[in-house]
Amino acid sequence: MPAWKWLDMPPVWLVGALVLAWCQSRFLTLGLGLGGVWMDFLGGLLVGAGLLLLALAIYEMRRQRTTVIPHQEADHLVTTGIFSRSRNPIYVGDALILTGFVLYWDAVLSLILIPIFIWVIETRFIIPEEDGLRRKFRAEFARYCQKTRRWV
Repeated sequence: MPAWKWLDMPPVWLVGALVLAWCQSRFLTLGLGLGGVWMDFLGGLLVGAGLLLLALAIYEMRRQRTTVIPHQEADHLVTTGIFSRSRNPIYVGDALILTGFVLYWDAVLSLILIPIFIWVIETRFIIPEEDGLRRKFRAEFARYCQKTRRWV
């Protein structure tokens, strides 16, 4: 994989969105706020839930001996564990982490980053990954899509 492809990875997009949210919360608040301690608590819960989803998904993919790296062909279609609840638990986890930090940092203007991040992840990663899985696993992937939602 070329070096520049490593920059087009979901964790890089997540870190970029987090940096923007943090900068907005520090330098461009415009006096807006979400609500103190409760938002800190909710933000922490969301970050924790996101990290838990990431851990469960990576564990299940490793257990099934398939790659967790986007742009690489999967060796197996993982439908067990957390993947029985969501076809993309890692990306759900990323979105929860971003949402949690936006709330924790009281970055009101950065709330717009959440749907933008989800759109980028879906168009750059989920749709191409699912197209590859559809070609490789055909009927098995079609059945999986019928019973398991893309996000939650």
